[in-house]
Amino acid sequence: MTVATIRWIGERPGKARILEQTLLPMETRYVDLSSVEEMFDAIKRLAIRGAPAIGVAAAYGVLLGVQGAGSQSAAQVLALTEKSAAFLAGTRPTAVNLFWALERMVARARRELKPNASAEDMIAGLFEEAHGIFEEDRAICRRIGEVGATLIGHGNSILTHCNAGGLATADYGTALAPIYVAVNQGKSVKVFADETRPLLQGARLTTWELMQAGIEVTLITDSMAGRVMFEGRVDSVFVGADRIARNGDVCNKIGTYSVAVLAREHGVPFYVCAPLSTFDPSLDDGTQIPIEERDASEITMGFGMRTAPPGVRVYNPAFDITPARLVTAIVTEVGLIERPEEANVCDALRRGGRKF
Repeated sequence: MTVATIRWIGERPGKARILEQTLLPMETRYVDLSSVEEMFDAIKRLAIRGAPAIGVAAAYGVLLGVQGAGSQSAAQVLALTEKSAAFLAGTRPTAVNLFWALERMVARARRELKPNASAEDMIAGLFEEAHGIFEEDRAICRRIGEVGATLIGHGNSILTHCNAGGLATADYGTALAPIYVAVNQGKSVKVFADETRPLLQGARLTTWELMQAGIEVTLITDSMAGRVMFEGRVDSVFVGADRIARNGDVCNKIGTYSVAVLAREHGVPFYVCAPLSTFDPSLDDGTQIPIEERDASEITMGFGMRTAPPGVRVYNPAFDITPARLVTAIVTEVGLIERPEEANVCDALRRGGRKF
């Protein structure tokens, strides 16, 4: 089972079709985006979200920004590519897949700028690159699922936080991919989904996605995670990531660190599922990862209802850092990174062909 989170419609000129995630679970609506400005808005307001999906969206956003420039010179197309990429880089500061995809698009445009290259040659190359990012993400999701499924036994119960399924990627997801593969292998799997305050990605998105797939899921508030672990109801924790530092520190949705601490206290394995594109080897550790702070209204006026006094001070970081020492293993497309530390992370990056 997968959901069509983002797809390209048509050839050139084409458009990006996204599932409008701010309306879930009450309404399933697809929205067509025809400009780089519309893609910027969709990423910024979380209509499309999840690190891998944001990377795909960014690539398609650049393509939207240049696809109408066929009458210009190749040099002008390169300049427009760089301008579109710089513009989209201002949407979300934490998810490294965004910047990875934008850098790939700009690098492709620069490679295409050869003697006698036409604007059409440039745009065709960018079209190929964007679709390549999409297809690579689909294949990587399946591979992460295969690797992670080896960690799931028949009858296991898994706790997950936020949404790292098909809604966050171009296919199976990251943290949910092993669950989908395990179920397809005939294993019985149950899931506890943290509500994930303040935007309720677990309640709105993960439960909806798993129910669509026919997988048994139980919704709990974030503060109940310790209780279900204490009761022995959780066999393992699977979460995604938005950025991973060279030493294995993991940045993910706010509340992930608390779950990791609880898992360590209760002897529950804590697994992070992420493609190699989510790693940022330029950062020594998690303290260097920029943490996005979002508007106070997400807490004080959640979904349009006031739940706090007007004027109250609010701290609303969208992500937190889980130290590598609390991570049992990181599940990637090149296999498990057990005992996450710099040497093991760098070895995985080399095996995956990442330059750093």
